[in-house]
Amino acid sequence: MEKEGSRQHDEDFAQLLKRLKDEYTVTESAIATRIGVSVSTVNTWSHRKRKPRPDALHRLAAEFPKFTLEELFAATERVGPGPLSPDAETRILDLVRSLPREGQEIAEAQLRAMRDLYEGRTKAK
Repeated sequence: MEKEGSRQHDEDFAQLLKRLKDEYTVTESAIATRIGVSVSTVNTWSHRKRKPRPDALHRLAAEFPKFTLEELFAATERVGPGPLSPDAETRILDLVRSLPREGQEIAEAQLRAMRDLYEGRTKAK
């Protein structure tokens, strides 16, 4: 059985957005203001004309914490970010800190490229 916050996996983003508006009693205008996009952008999501970009999904999760990144990404059929434990974060930062400046810049560029690759990827059906 699924927990209450994560509803159905077949819920599309427009449905999730309607649920978010009901749960928080907010308008599209209020959502737009809180996450820094235009009202017309939120409207395109509501009418299934576009799906939000990953950065907007992150801001939605931060502003409306009853909706997890996992369910926001699932509703857009995108591959979401994986969990990162505090230990893993420490290990990764220690590795990057141990590199010379040039190596840190290369590592950052590689991570950015991987992020960009995955941001456009959708889940396998």
